Amino acid sequence: MAIPLPFDNTYARLPDRFHARLAPTPVAQPRLLRLNRPLAEALGLDADWLASPAGVAALAGNAVPQGAEPIAAAYAGHQFGNFTPQLGDGRAILLGEVVGRDGARRDIQLKGSGPTPFSRRGDGRAALGPVLREYIVSEAMAALGIPTTRSLAAVATGEPVYRETPLPGAVLTRVAASHIRVGTFQYFAARRDVEAVRLLADHVIARHYPAAADAPQPYVALLEGVIERQADLVARWLLVGFIHGVMNTDNMSVAGETIDYGPCAFMDAYDPATVYSAIDETGRYAYGNQPHIALWNLTRLAEALLPLFSGDEERAVEAAQTALGAYAGRFEASFNGGLRRKLGLSTEQPEDLVLARDLLNAMAANQADFTLTFRGLSEAAAGTGADEPARSLFVDPTAFDAWAQRWRARLGEEDTGPEKRREAMRAVNPAFIPRNHRIEAVIRAATDRDDLGPFDELNAVLEKPFDDQPRYEAYTLPPEPDERVLRTFCGT
Repeated sequence: MAIPLPFDNTYARLPDRFHARLAPTPVAQPRLLRLNRPLAEALGLDADWLASPAGVAALAGNAVPQGAEPIAAAYAGHQFGNFTPQLGDGRAILLGEVVGRDGARRDIQLKGSGPTPFSRRGDGRAALGPVLREYIVSEAMAALGIPTTRSLAAVATGEPVYRETPLPGAVLTRVAASHIRVGTFQYFAARRDVEAVRLLADHVIARHYPAAADAPQPYVALLEGVIERQADLVARWLLVGFIHGVMNTDNMSVAGETIDYGPCAFMDAYDPATVYSAIDETGRYAYGNQPHIALWNLTRLAEALLPLFSGDEERAVEAAQTALGAYAGRFEASFNGGLRRKLGLSTEQPEDLVLARDLLNAMAANQADFTLTFRGLSEAAAGTGADEPARSLFVDPTAFDAWAQRWRARLGEEDTGPEKRREAMRAVNPAFIPRNHRIEAVIRAATDRDDLGPFDELNAVLEKPFDDQPRYEAYTLPPEPDERVLRTFCGT
């Protein structure tokens, strides 16, 4: 029987040194946990078939769909600043690519689908908890309008995986613009395989940056395009308080999407030094360090691409430095523009950034919740009588009062009326984010009691992050002291 997944593969056509060809490892008792029907329909897939026994077999890795060309991709990467020349898909299989109803090409990958030649003695499996975390956070990011990989399905395997303790296993079906990483370029550059670097660059240009093909220097234009997307992406992370957790070069997509949700989390109280990852002992990937790390990673990409820029090394380095030099301005424009919108400012004044920085400093000094402060400002923008939701978040409310007086004076220079401003601010200041303690509660319910009710409810709430949902107001609240989850794990 033909399996109705309309694959149209391109990455699998690249030479064999780009990947290893192998099928997923079957599991004992596949059981569909959840299917993302709206995403399936957007991809042009038959959601009813995916939910059928035959579809679940494909999502679990027990059957290879017709037209799939399953591969594990090769890549390298800097992990916490240390270079590893071979990493690769150690627990993921790329089934193939589909072209969605919008005409965009996307990968369909099974994560947790068994060992590959890149597993490095790992079991190639995924535990249920990390699968549910990635499903929740990636879909929340999509609802927030942030470029991201998506989650199509979660399937239980009926088999345990062994970490510190035995845990129920699962497979995540992940959808991405592609799974090509900075580390993919590094893999070939480390081997001095310039031909492969060129083939990969041509593939990425054709797939993600077609305008670069017509540029005077296509490969420099490719680097410039990746820089622009990453600068914008990291700015958008910061504007919602998101911390990726493991910004290794093998976890940076050249397509400009958020990828590889491991020990990720959304910040509660504002503090630029916030770290949730249990393995980030030095704070390398802290919230406030993310813009600098992105540039560091992009510099590694530039190094890998140097032979394509010019046969003259000095000219190649100069081209790379010029491209990288544009990063800071791009990031600042994106981040500062976002801050203005979060503060209800539609015009630019020189003092705006000082006003924004002073608010952030006051929030840090007063342990104010990041998300709720900006959501509260959306209400306060309507008039002085609505200050309390934001004001009450400050340990010393007079710190808010002093700042708010300056803010209102600045708002007085705008032409926008209070109600229109309030609506615009509510559209960029979410009420609901996937708070870490809520995710952990969902994982415990699913792992300990096989109860996916909390998972379904949390996902339903997060589908509308900017709406008032009085019934679910509790989901807006930060954790109580005994609910705080300060360490998250990558799940490998």
